Amino acid sequence: MKRDLRKYMRDTNVRLVVGAILLLFIVGLGLIWLIYGFGAAVTGFLCILGAFIPIGLIFLVLFGMDWIVKRANSDEN
Repeated sequence: MKRDLRKYMRDTNVRLVVGAILLLFIVGLGLIWLIYGFGAAVTGFLCILGAFIPIGLIFLVLFGMDWIVKRANSDEN
């Protein structure tokens, strides 16, 4: 039986990203809420969302470039 290491790598990366985001939101915002209160937790949530906007835009651009390159390469073959 042959393993698909690329699929394994992709699945592992997705799990790591999801875990990091869950830790950030649950543990990070939970600690802010416990220590500083609800208002600070809402402010922290808004700051985290603001930080994800440029990150999301970068990923969208990279995904779009990857899609264009794959489409151009399939047209050449």
